[in-house]
Amino acid sequence: MTQVAEQPGSTAGRLGSVVLDCPDPLELAQFYSALFGLEIDEHGDSDWRSLTGPGSTLAFRRSEDYVPATWPSTDAQQLHLDLIVDDLASGHATVVALGAEPLDPVDAPPAQNERGWRVYADPAGHPFRICLE
Repeated sequence: MTQVAEQPGSTAGRLGSVVLDCPDPLELAQFYSALFGLEIDEHGDSDWRSLTGPGSTLAFRRSEDYVPATWPSTDAQQLHLDLIVDDLASGHATVVALGAEPLDPVDAPPAQNERGWRVYADPAGHPFRICLE
């Protein structure tokens, strides 16, 4: 692996979007809109939806050949998002109510949970974690 030297003030660019492939962009945009409290951009269509908000864009692109990740897997996960929550129990209740599937562990968190994160799949099967700060 080649190391790139850091040069203060020098960048190649800035992050514009994180794009998730999925079978239904509107469904996934609705899930993440509710999860993050961001509005769905009105200029989308059946092949592309994005969320509006400060900073970078989270977008969803239709892929007819989309295959969801498996968890756990020996294959490398291509990407996952970490969502910071104040409390794992309420974070769990919220993401499950929105349509997330618990992956690791599958049971609701106990009152005292020593591990500070949990893994879920969004409605299209992308893994994401809720994490304590």
